Amino acid sequence: METLAILVAAGRGLRMGTARPKAFLHLAGHPLLLRSACALAAAPTVDAVVAVVPEEEVEAARELLTGVSKLLAVVAGGERRQDSVLEGLKQAPDGFDGTVLVHDAARPLVEVALVEAVIAAARLGGAALPVLGLVDTVKRVSDGRVLATLDRSELAVAQTPQAFRYTLLVRAYEEAFRERLTLTDEAAAVERLGEPVLAVPGSPRNRKITTPEDLAWAESLLRAEGVA
Repeated sequence: METLAILVAAGRGLRMGTARPKAFLHLAGHPLLLRSACALAAAPTVDAVVAVVPEEEVEAARELLTGVSKLLAVVAGGERRQDSVLEGLKQAPDGFDGTVLVHDAARPLVEVALVEAVIAAARLGGAALPVLGLVDTVKRVSDGRVLATLDRSELAVAQTPQAFRYTLLVRAYEEAFRERLTLTDEAAAVERLGEPVLAVPGSPRNRKITTPEDLAWAESLLRAEGVA
């Protein structure tokens, strides 16, 4: 095994306003979790996929993902994102020294080309993630007052999948857990070590489904493509 993909789907999705975790919501007839798992499995460089879901959804997720090629395991996640990713990392085989890819199940429209580009960059530099540049002017604001206008040419929005040399991500996580930090993404842990993280061009199609409006956008996109 050279590349292990961890599919993070343990979040509750409170902003979606549904009783069940959003990874199980349907997009054009298929759950987000299934769409994302199939997208990762379709990438030639990905060897195995581990899905991390809420504990009470493990059996349902296993049944849902039964037909997904390259599925290695479905495991219960933790309270925070980093706790869930850690559970995924534990599924790596003994002696694994390859690349680990971490992707949000809430980004079901990720393209195979983007997955492959991120993996290639991580193999080159140790860590990589896709980013999108900003088109709007960005202000720093505090207490209702504008403090400064930021140079948007130096700013970008991070996406997943993010890929890392396995030993590097494990080391970064060990340090973050030791310092009791809560991280918003995996790259932040690696950045704290002073290690470089390469940026590759992201995709507007790779939008995170967070709100009902995001889901409606994705439905509209697939409908325009003749999928829905």
